[in-house]
Amino acid sequence: MTHPRRAALGAIALAALTAALPATAQDKFPAKPISFVVPFPPGGPTDAMARILATELTRELGQSVIVDNRAGAGGNIGADAVARANPDGYTIMFGTSGPLAINQSLYKGLKYDPRTSYEPVISVGYLPNILVVRPNLGVNNVQELIAKDKADPGKLNFASSGNGASSHLAGVLFNGLAGTKLVHVPYRGTGPALNDLLAGQVDMTFTDILTALPYIKGGKVKPLGVATAKRSSALPELPTIGEQGGTELKAYDVSVFFGVVAPKGTPADRINVLNQAFSRALDSGKVRQTFATQGLEASPDRTPAYLGQFIKTEVDKWGQVVRQSGVQLD
Repeated sequence: MTHPRRAALGAIALAALTAALPATAQDKFPAKPISFVVPFPPGGPTDAMARILATELTRELGQSVIVDNRAGAGGNIGADAVARANPDGYTIMFGTSGPLAINQSLYKGLKYDPRTSYEPVISVGYLPNILVVRPNLGVNNVQELIAKDKADPGKLNFASSGNGASSHLAGVLFNGLAGTKLVHVPYRGTGPALNDLLAGQVDMTFTDILTALPYIKGGKVKPLGVATAKRSSALPELPTIGEQGGTELKAYDVSVFFGVVAPKGTPADRINVLNQAFSRALDSGKVRQTFATQGLEASPDRTPAYLGQFIKTEVDKWGQVVRQSGVQLD
């Protein structure tokens, strides 16, 4: 029979040893389901990509990864909820350019700051934007478009999905760099903007390549250029806007980026577990093939540090464009 004093001393020693062990040795992470917040409604491209990743992550982590749509205010409602969540690794967000960069300057009184409210997990990739025009506009490339505008400034227009949307700011940036006077025509969403472009009611739009591809293949819109620094693998024959626009448009680079973040203060070891699981998921054949079909370009770097620095750069870049546009939302 064990002496009571000896048993007590043994329990104390065991407790001390357990306390000295790192958290990962004390309890495996993850030990319960993970909430994967998407700050947009179900059914959109961000939601679809998140669900593909969640399926693979569930296999990788051995725990359910559950997509949680928290839409509203351009992604700010979901982004704010994640910023205020318990920093234990069980709440993460699949963010995009809006909540993770543009909204910082676009919305008044934002309750979170994408540069300081999160721990970056991984950069997933980006969807290039593309400039498409109505087929009968009478231009075949970016230089012809610029020349047509400068011959009659203020006559040509571009549609966007709304004031302050990335499709609006893409046009503002183009005007600023090219010296054009394209007139902004805001719509309530991408669908109505595209419908009027297809009907010939507006001249052009800047939209993501996933949205544009079916209309390009059907000959319903004419692509003039990819809005990123390098060509898109989905349309490799199409030059970038920077290639065609001369020195003034060399800096033109507009895309929708996708990244995963966790609340500030999430332990580094848990960030590492999540980063590695996401990286393996992105390398799986199913995810690679699906994302490539959708036109998603892989991130050049998957480290948390890269995403953190990229977010800071994008906040600064879009802050200048938002100020130039004069738009601010409540």
